[in-house]
Amino acid sequence: MTTNGAGGIWVVAEQVAGRINSVSYELLNKAQQLKNQIQKPEPVVAVILGKGAEGLEQLSNYGAEEIITVFAEELEIYQNDLYVAVLQALIEEKKPSIVLIGATAIGQDLAPMLGARLKTGVAAHCVDVRINENNQMVAVVPAFGGKVLGDILCPNTSPQMATLKPGVLGKPVPLEKPAAVVTAFDPSAVLQEDQGRIKALEIVREEQTGVPLEEAEVIVAGGWGIGSRENWDLVEELARLLGGAVGCTRPVVDEQWVQSEQQMIGTSGKSVRPKVYLAFGISGATHHLCGMKDSGLVISVNKDATAPIFEASDVRIVGDARTILTALIKRIKG
Repeated sequence: MTTNGAGGIWVVAEQVAGRINSVSYELLNKAQQLKNQIQKPEPVVAVILGKGAEGLEQLSNYGAEEIITVFAEELEIYQNDLYVAVLQALIEEKKPSIVLIGATAIGQDLAPMLGARLKTGVAAHCVDVRINENNQMVAVVPAFGGKVLGDILCPNTSPQMATLKPGVLGKPVPLEKPAAVVTAFDPSAVLQEDQGRIKALEIVREEQTGVPLEEAEVIVAGGWGIGSRENWDLVEELARLLGGAVGCTRPVVDEQWVQSEQQMIGTSGKSVRPKVYLAFGISGATHHLCGMKDSGLVISVNKDATAPIFEASDVRIVGDARTILTALIKRIKG
């Protein structure tokens, strides 16, 4: 899509079952920052697809100046071919200069296909974006396990697109902005042409329990050093007692000690900034540290006194994770 778009800085606001994902608010905050850096400020626009959504005013509270709703029965559940077809039509009509998408399970599937359809580039898994002196968006992406931060530019095509990891931008802050203008885009013509390849026969939703990882003020995380699934139960019990969330490293996901890889923290997982981060049996590989380095108080337990995790910790305990976990749980229970 080789055009000089001037239709604003867009955020694709993600929703599931009508509930807006908090990463949408983080992206809107960032979009407002980009607007202030651009030589000729452009409006911040939130685009939301689905059957409907609750709390649209929240999008305005966090920075949206216009909200484009794209609601239809066919869009109730995410399907990449339908969502991409609708977004492609909308973007080609309105011509935004920048499109930001959350690097969630949905966003990571949606963005590359949309970029291919629009014949533009997509910077993936970014930890930041900014505007340079040439009025171009610079996407900051970690490389080599987070040891290096690289700048990615897409100067010759539009829109400039990037996906940003949930939590990496920090907790979103409500802004003093007037109410956004809400407009509707009718996707019926697009949906008639593209019927989609998947038909949902039944929708079964699992209820989320506990605090979402990226919103938790306390995170209890474990790694390969936990040793077994039985020991992992202690990590989950401590998190419940502290009212926190459970995080993990890649080996824990591979061993299926957790229910979902959505609990993984690091370069290929989530970025978190809790007030307290407790790490048990985590060695501290760079790709994990990249996801939790901005935490407040970091307390680490590891048998290896030379474990890299200790370099990023405020409190260092050399010892067996199971022994310490058991003692903590017993002390809290009284």
